[in-house]
Amino acid sequence: MGVKKNKRLVFIYVALVAVAFATLFPLLYAISSSLRSDTEIFQYSMPFGWRTFIPVELTAEAYTSIFVEYEFWRPICNTFLVSLFAITLGCLINGIAAYGFACYHFKGKKALYLVVLFSFMIPFESITIPLYTVVDKLGWVNTFAGIVVPSLADGMVLFLFTQFFSEFPQSLFEAARVDGASWTQQFFRILLPLSVPVFVTAGLMIFMTHWNSYLWPLLIARSPDIRLIQVALSDFRGSHTTEWAKLYAASTISAVLPLVFFFPFQKQFVQGITSAGIKG
Repeated sequence: MGVKKNKRLVFIYVALVAVAFATLFPLLYAISSSLRSDTEIFQYSMPFGWRTFIPVELTAEAYTSIFVEYEFWRPICNTFLVSLFAITLGCLINGIAAYGFACYHFKGKKALYLVVLFSFMIPFESITIPLYTVVDKLGWVNTFAGIVVPSLADGMVLFLFTQFFSEFPQSLFEAARVDGASWTQQFFRILLPLSVPVFVTAGLMIFMTHWNSYLWPLLIARSPDIRLIQVALSDFRGSHTTEWAKLYAASTISAVLPLVFFFPFQKQFVQGITSAGIKG
């Protein structure tokens, strides 16, 4: 039994290492290619060998170039700014709406909640044209408001908040109402301090949505001054040539930066997801 158990553990560990390597390989290759020149990338691309993946001459020229020549810092700052506003306003709007669904009873509540659940099942591409028409009529094309506002009401985030809030005892809020607390006091002084994990989870979800968003910023943010990071990656691909080292450097930054924000909050993220799922 002991030998069989050890063989099973060895097989599991080998499988996990293989899966981890397959998952990390694209990122590792991008990092490696970003530290070499385009000439070296093409020279050792075929046939495959250790030089295909390990730079012969290390150089950080690609990273220097994307920040100096292409001002890649600008789309990074724009994306962080958009994400900051989206997280703040998105958590506030969806949190208050979820508080109404979870803690109040009103006519048509179930039907309205079903509409909310149905909303995040609709592909964004199917509403892009009518949404663009609305934003254009509001004069928000090529503005940060045009990027942020249409994404504030998020059915998935609202669902996450509602699932989490629904398990708070109603007696807690009834006692607060008896003491004369308004709904704003109940939300900000009672519910908010007890819901840090779900707010962190929702914030990270909103951040990743905007960080990886491409289609909507491509349509709305026409000016380079407000361009977001995923759209800015296309600057390194021309009609006839692609600056691969710079593209790999920019892609590496685009992939690594979200991890810097995710890892410190991964405990709260998992707690928020599991709590909302179990309590639902």
